[in-house]
Amino acid sequence: MSTAQGTFDSALLESDERRALRGAVRDLGHRYGREYFLAAVRAGKQTDELWQEAGRLGYLGANLPEEYGGGGGGLAELSIVLEELGAAGCPLLLLVVSPAICGTVIARFGTEAQKQRWLPGLADGSLRMAFGITEPDAGSNSHRITTAARRDPATGGWLLTGRKVFISGVDVADATLIVGRTEDARTGKLKPCLFIVERGTPGFEYRPIEMELAAPEKQFQLFLDEVALPADALVGDEDAGLLQLFAGLNPERVMTAAFSIGMGRYALDRAVEYARTRQVWKAPIGAHQAIAHPLAQAHIELELARLMMQKAAYLYDAGDDMAAGEAANMAKYAAAEAGAKAVDQAVHTLGGNGLTAEYGLASLLTASRVGRIAPVSREMILNFVSHHTLGLPKSY
Repeated sequence: MSTAQGTFDSALLESDERRALRGAVRDLGHRYGREYFLAAVRAGKQTDELWQEAGRLGYLGANLPEEYGGGGGGLAELSIVLEELGAAGCPLLLLVVSPAICGTVIARFGTEAQKQRWLPGLADGSLRMAFGITEPDAGSNSHRITTAARRDPATGGWLLTGRKVFISGVDVADATLIVGRTEDARTGKLKPCLFIVERGTPGFEYRPIEMELAAPEKQFQLFLDEVALPADALVGDEDAGLLQLFAGLNPERVMTAAFSIGMGRYALDRAVEYARTRQVWKAPIGAHQAIAHPLAQAHIELELARLMMQKAAYLYDAGDDMAAGEAANMAKYAAAEAGAKAVDQAVHTLGGNGLTAEYGLASLLTASRVGRIAPVSREMILNFVSHHTLGLPKSY
């Protein structure tokens, strides 16, 4: 299988080291499990114990450079961590944000001081970072971002003003990586730039959004009113903002795929176990094709989505950003569809029991839809593929 930009070798997907990582994370996930996760949700708490242990074991920083405390791996390794925790019923949503987006951007483009300040903590879990891109009036159109930064002539730093919405985990984050825009002195046009805004910075306010999601991580609106930042809050080169932005968005899509695949696997495992043992006639209900075939289809589609996710991670880790962008979008699309279908089929397999608290599947019905909406809608991915891959004209 190949692309115009790079070659994908399926033999590289699961080395002995990656299989060992998968098994170790699976064991960790099952030591906590779905009951631990739901107990945290009911209590309004974070899954801090799991986060901290995963950090101590080196899983949170699997993709970050060894010289800054990480595992020296890549997105392939980090996606395994999230997938296996999700398959055990206890996904860590901030894995998508803190090490995958923010850690990757800082590792690739940050100054040495920024790397020293943030990467060791992101790797061991002692620091967490949120990511702020979505805006109320921009949605999936990043070109409409209005959060703006301008130079402060008095200090040489920056003044940042704007709003963000649907930003995960701001309440527990030590800083938020904000996507803003600065004016190009040559053209007068606005260009994207990334800024690290630390917790407690004056003028930085966040308010929770009430969501009907069973998740420890909360969603927030952000309000930035003339937030004064030092010059070194800017990540990387002011003129390379778009490159840096997509360096974070491709990992976000791959990790969202891992989130959906893990969730789908968890639901499918519960349904298969139930279908294998539930008996109301002469044979278990799993012996009937009306039950067995949809579960088999769900398994096939999850496996196919995983292959696309692994391809995207491979291309990204190989430095092939162009090919990784296409594959990451496809992986996110396929995984979201497969995950939602697996959850829906699992609930249907259990019938009334699928909606009970005892079996813990009903809460996944809402959660499984997240991957179809965020971080980019499936319709925008279809736009991307039709335009960039198939060469069809834009409709927007």
